[in-house]
Amino acid sequence: MERFMSHVSLNWLVAMNLPKCRLVILLDLVRSQQSYQRIANSDFHKSCLRIALERPIETAILLSLTGVGSVIATQWYTNLEENAERLETLF
Repeated sequence: MERFMSHVSLNWLVAMNLPKCRLVILLDLVRSQQSYQRIANSDFHKSCLRIALERPIETAILLSLTGVGSVIATQWYTNLEENAERLETLF
């Protein structure tokens, strides 16, 4: 998953009310050649505003506005194996 918000409908997320959700761990920004091609192809059909809302900070803000207490997110692009190691470290 390259970007979380590229897989979630903005209307669906905004309509959610998540005040009991204390923590969201976003292990997105996983980049492979295939995911890069898929995102590049899908971004071609999106507005600049929609693409901007898929960035990590904006995603965290949207989750916060829906009631999520805290968001942990990756800062840099990584591969799947490195993200799996990060998840194991957290738990």
